[in-house]
Amino acid sequence: MAARTSLRDYQRDLSERLHSAKGAANASLLGVQVDDEAWLVDLREAGEVIPVPPITPLPLTRPWFRGLSNIRGNLYSVIDFPALLQKRPVAAGDQARLLLLGDRFRLGAALLIDRSLGLRNPAQLEQKQGKLPQWVRAQYADAEGRVWKELDVVQLAQHPDFLGV
Repeated sequence: MAARTSLRDYQRDLSERLHSAKGAANASLLGVQVDDEAWLVDLREAGEVIPVPPITPLPLTRPWFRGLSNIRGNLYSVIDFPALLQKRPVAAGDQARLLLLGDRFRLGAALLIDRSLGLRNPAQLEQKQGKLPQWVRAQYADAEGRVWKELDVVQLAQHPDFLGV
C-alpha cells in the first residue's frame, strides 16, 4: 500500500519539481486538460498551478470571466479557459485548478482549467502543421497520437476577446 501524502506536501513537491524543471537545459512544458483538449504551457510563462480558491463573481462581465480571487493577498482575474474557447465551462470539483500566469506578464490573471496533466518533454512530441488560432504557438502529437496545443500567453493576453471582459 502506498504511503499517503498530505496535500501540502504534494503541492510543495510539485512546486519544487516545477522550479527545478524551469532551470533545466531542456525546457519542459506543463500539460493541462481544457474540456476534451490537451494544452501545453511553457514553464517560463506559467506561474503556478493551485487548487481553486473562492472566486467572487462580478456583474456585467462575459460568461467566461468567473470573477476575482484573492491569492496570498493579491487579486487575480479568473478566466474560465474552456468557456473562453467556447467549450463546456469548468465544473467545480477536486481536479479543477487555477493556472496563475507568470508574474513577468504583470497580468494578475489566472486560467481556470479542468485539471493538470503534469510535465511534458517537448523532445517527445512531434510538431504538426496547420492553421492555428492567434494564441496557439504550436500543435503537437505524442507517441499515443494525442494532440497537444501550446498556449502562447503573450498572444492570449493581447487578444481582444481576452481583454474584453
